[in-house]
Amino acid sequence: MTSPLDAVTGAFSYSGAAITRDLLSAGRRVRTLTGHPDRAPAGTPVDVRALDFERPAELAASLDGVHTLYNTYWVRFANGGVDHDAAVANSRVLFEAAATAGLQRIVHVSITNPSPNSPYPYFRGKAEVEQIVAGVGIPHAIVRPAILFGGDGVLVNNIAWLLRHLPVFGVGGNGGYRVRGIHVDDLARLCVDLGQRTDSVVLDAVGPQALTFRELVDAVKAAVGSRALIVPTPAQLIPLLSGALGLVLRDTLLTRDEYGAMADGLADSDAPATGQIVFTDWVAEHGDQLGRRYANELTRHFRRTAHPPATQSGR
Repeated sequence: MTSPLDAVTGAFSYSGAAITRDLLSAGRRVRTLTGHPDRAPAGTPVDVRALDFERPAELAASLDGVHTLYNTYWVRFANGGVDHDAAVANSRVLFEAAATAGLQRIVHVSITNPSPNSPYPYFRGKAEVEQIVAGVGIPHAIVRPAILFGGDGVLVNNIAWLLRHLPVFGVGGNGGYRVRGIHVDDLARLCVDLGQRTDSVVLDAVGPQALTFRELVDAVKAAVGSRALIVPTPAQLIPLLSGALGLVLRDTLLTRDEYGAMADGLADSDAPATGQIVFTDWVAEHGDQLGRRYANELTRHFRRTAHPPATQSGR
């Protein structure tokens, strides 16, 4: 008997790769829709198809026979002509293709605290996409992580890298805004579990620990043995300093909107924990490996191809 077939957008990227591992371990077949079909590892058991929003009929054909679509597609920031409005439009094409193909379920990765009235295009766009998911007529699960850690995630690794290499690390304001992350493996397990249900549900994907951003940085500093001085920094200077570092590193470290959303508390949640891995335990265990190499977001997602993809970032 043939095992069930699921589809994952970005099965070779970050959260998509974790979801794919869990699906394969459960004995399910996996097809990926990816903006980088040329990057598929040799010998992969994953069936690779192009994620081409300009060919909706081909997208629908690629989803034919699929039971559940696990969607991690998004853009972290505007680049190369792809912004959050374009990501919303592309998402609509994807979900309409899923409806045309007759999928039985969608599991969609969103963000904590999305709102159509948000001043931040990222959160506004995420709210629009959730409305699209709810409107295509397919039973669905919407999971809302704040930040992800673990695996080859960018955020915590690059905080560790900066703490290893800079004598001073600036924290916006007093760093008292809270962050409630979830390990990428916990997120994957949650998504796969939700893929087996038949009801429609929306829930926050959060770990058991909420830290202030200052506490998060202090935990990373202790784990990597950094001697950097942690300095409270006026909020208006954070985007400028991040931009200056980004020029040196040829990357986008932190956008003005990302800092503003975090400072406004949008990376926090009061929801019950849906993950089990405690951040401070994990970072203490992995401190020796964290920040050994800088993880360049632009190189990962934009520089290897003439047509930049839009994928879910580790935030």
